[in-house]
Amino acid sequence: MANPHDLTATAGTWKSMVDSNQALLLRKSGHDVHWWAEQGRSAGVKNDAELRDWMRGEHGITGYAQYAVSWEMFGYPDFMLRDADELLDGQYRDHPNLRPIANTLLAWAAAHPGVEIQMRKGYVSLHSSRRKFAQVTRANNTAVDVTLRLEAPVGERLKAVRVREGDFFDRKVRLTSEDQVDQEMLDFLETALEQNS
Repeated sequence: MANPHDLTATAGTWKSMVDSNQALLLRKSGHDVHWWAEQGRSAGVKNDAELRDWMRGEHGITGYAQYAVSWEMFGYPDFMLRDADELLDGQYRDHPNLRPIANTLLAWAAAHPGVEIQMRKGYVSLHSSRRKFAQVTRANNTAVDVTLRLEAPVGERLKAVRVREGDFFDRKVRLTSEDQVDQEMLDFLETALEQNS
């Protein structure tokens, strides 16, 4: 299995979203983020709200493409500049007893071709080539939750999650020790991956 302490090489961070938004902006407008930032400065745009109004009203650019310009002009949030290891360290810094659970789950993900690990400030999401199928979150001081997009009956370990209509992440397994990342838990992940690939 992959070394869970060196996730930078295998895990995506917010940078992948930044790159995606910049590519979207270029496709929509034909201009890159630097061009748009210069135009915004020349137009006297002073904050995010003004930028969004200006891009939508004068240029028809909406949604995620606007984020790329906003971040370029007004700065990136600190957590978006951290690498994968820093993000994971931040999630478990005060809960080192739970880090082995996350490490074992992420080692499974890193060892599976076609599984993309996306690091976030408060959780880690696992994606197939099609869509997100699992999320690993430190739930509290004593447990890590694995929320799944999984069609499977509720049982002793697999619990139902109350979700909004249209949210398909309605199954969860709560883990309190590394040894609970057993074959049954890995089977849940495998099935969720298969159903969402």
